[in-house]
Amino acid sequence: QVQLVESGGGLVQAGGSLRLSCAPSGRTFSDYAMGWFRQAPGKEREFVAAISRSGDNTYYADSVKGRFTISRDNAKNTVYLQMNSLKPEDTAVYYCAAKETPFYSAIYVSTIQFQYWGQGTLVTVSE
Repeated sequence: QVQLVESGGGLVQAGGSLRLSCAPSGRTFSDYAMGWFRQAPGKEREFVAAISRSGDNTYYADSVKGRFTISRDNAKNTVYLQMNSLKPEDTAVYYCAAKETPFYSAIYVSTIQFQYWGQGTLVTVSE
């Protein structure tokens, strides 16, 4: 069983930055491809960014491409989401997700592909 704990959410003005962190525990972190998703009030959970086990492959939703960066430090068992140039439409609860996979460079973008989820951290971007 993998437990995921997100941190780093908060209130920020439009144009500002935040960095989210997710620290899985319970299993070998490097065995998992990771992803970030978000869910705004009244909307479905949507894909934001994904990174492979090795960290050499990343993928982003069009809405955040060029503004957000996903990265991982396998030595620290942590995955990050650096969010720059934040917009009010980025306001949502952000979730970290993990998928155990034998493939070092595979990435996953669908909610149904991920086995483990964090509790979420709220990001609020004001005008």
